[in-house]
Formats: sequence, structure tokens, C-alpha cells
Amino acid sequence: MEWVPPALAQLSTQAALKSSFTLDRGMLNVAAGLMQDPDGDVRQAVNKLDGVSVHLLRFGAEGTADPAMVDAVRAAYHLRGWKHLATASNSGGPLRNRTTDVWLVMDGVNLRGAVVLAETPKSLTLVTVAGNLSPVDLLHLRGHFGIPRFERDELRETHVQ
Repeated sequence: MEWVPPALAQLSTQAALKSSFTLDRGMLNVAAGLMQDPDGDVRQAVNKLDGVSVHLLRFGAEGTADPAMVDAVRAAYHLRGWKHLATASNSGGPLRNRTTDVWLVMDGVNLRGAVVLAETPKSLTLVTVAGNLSPVDLLHLRGHFGIPRFERDELRETHVQ
């Protein structure tokens, strides 16, 4: 949770607007207590999280993220042994020129960490999740704490809840 790719720090110096936050285990448990979850599945999954970290970079009207620095962010996860799961690109619709990458660290069948990097020409969002989650737990967490809601074979934008 503490580590971020060095290139992200360099990109943040280019950003017109930057925001970062981390929710540790205690804060996540408080948030889980406020959620309406009649079956308790989301709460049980949240209790297995160590933390969630979100970094948002927005570039000004004239600015864009340096493509070499964004590629350096991607390469940093590969060098640390994270497994690249997927890249999704969208060149049409309202969110044109958008690319989303997902990396995982597995411990057997359980997920120890996940990273989602969403890039548009004017913004970059990096979400890191750490914990000891089963694949089913991850399904319960989609759409919460900045974790993208995914259905079938697609990722779609969600607002942080």
C-alpha cells in the first residue's frame, strides 16, 4: 500500500490537480459498517482487506500525461512481479481514448493485491487494493472504494463510494 511507482510521482508534478487517499483496515471497517448489505457479503469481504489506495491525477486543458512516464508506471508493476491480467481500450463513445490496465498478485487462488490503472488523455487514476481475498470476495467489492464495477467482460466507470 505504501509503494507507488516512481514514475507516478513524476507524473504528479505535471498534473494540474492531484488527489490521493488511503483507507486502512480500520477506516474500511467503519465504512463497511455504514453500507447497506443485507447478506453481509460486502462486509465480510471488506474485513479481509488491508487497505485501498487511490491516486487521481488530472491534467490541465493543454496538458496530457507523458506517455513514457505512463509506460514506466506499467513497467514498474511488471518488474515487481505483478501479473498483468487485462488491458481494455475504448476509442469510441463519451470516454474516448481510454485505457484500463489490471494487475494482480496471487497467493494460490487468493488475491493478495490488485492494481487498476485508468488512463485518459487528460487524467490518470491508480487504485491499489491489498488484502487476502478470494475471487468471490472481489466480486462483492466491485463498485465500492474505487474498485471498478465489472460485469461480464467489461469494466465501466464508477464513482468512489
